[in-house]
Amino acid sequence: MLVALTDPIDPAGEALLRAAGHAVELPGAAGLDALLARADAVVVRRKLPDDLAARAPRLLAAVRQGVGVDMIPVEDCTAHGILVANVPGANADSVAEFAIAQMLAIARHAEGMYAELLAKGWDIARGRTATASELRGRTLGIIGVGAVGRRLAEIALHGFRMRVIGHRRDRAAMPPDVTYADLDTIFSESDYIALACPLTAETRGLASAARIARMRPGAWLLNLARGPVVEGTALLAALREGRIGGAALDVYDEQPLAADHPLRALPNVLLTPHAAGLSREAVVRMSTGAAEDTIRILRGERPRNFVNPSAWEASRDRRRALGTPELVSA
Repeated sequence: MLVALTDPIDPAGEALLRAAGHAVELPGAAGLDALLARADAVVVRRKLPDDLAARAPRLLAAVRQGVGVDMIPVEDCTAHGILVANVPGANADSVAEFAIAQMLAIARHAEGMYAELLAKGWDIARGRTATASELRGRTLGIIGVGAVGRRLAEIALHGFRMRVIGHRRDRAAMPPDVTYADLDTIFSESDYIALACPLTAETRGLASAARIARMRPGAWLLNLARGPVVEGTALLAALREGRIGGAALDVYDEQPLAADHPLRALPNVLLTPHAAGLSREAVVRMSTGAAEDTIRILRGERPRNFVNPSAWEASRDRRRALGTPELVSA
């Protein structure tokens, strides 16, 4: 069977797919649509079209190399019997460590100090220590205490002795050493607010103008989730007016970030190119995990990380209609 890759994956993942007897292709000169028209499965690293089923008449699986499935039209897939899977937790360490790196860079002015040491000399760069601070005792508010949020809380609590408060939909699943707080409390009490939630209808615009207005004057917003979780115009206004300490942003409403985007001109931002989850180790785990679930689906099994289990019966009908082998497990 043919597995389409929207973008390259780690060689270890590709090797698993080929060893299972599948052909593996990246988009050619004709583009992704031409490849999807022939594909039995797709490993996803970029946004797929909303009418995926119509463009990919043979597709049985859409597997996200990563966690967020906002890149996949899950409702369209479910309606047409296309199974969707992801790789939750595979990059949790990478994202959590990245958030810690963001906070350390902010608290100790590492980036600015380095630039001033080269451009202005030792004494001026060393002067930045006058406003440097420790993470110990600071309050970290985590919104979305899933795999990433749990790991971030663990590091912050036990590695830096921070106070950690958190919010998730299922309050009963909150780790015992993380204090539950409502969203407004997190925005008003935290020195650092880490957004680590999925993008859903409920979380879109969660960091609203009203909640940003609650932030402490020196507080920083860290967005490790998705751009639309933050009300962008409200954040931009707060940054320009100096009402908050700043924002460390790894994701944006539109990616890549435009060359003339106003965020690029601000002094109180730390901007990175959606890289928090991309360490060498995480990429291997994500690629192999996505490949393994793709193989499971193509041989007629349920994926380990099943995003749309309600599509199971429809997927069986789809396979029969396509003339592919009957599923081996029900």
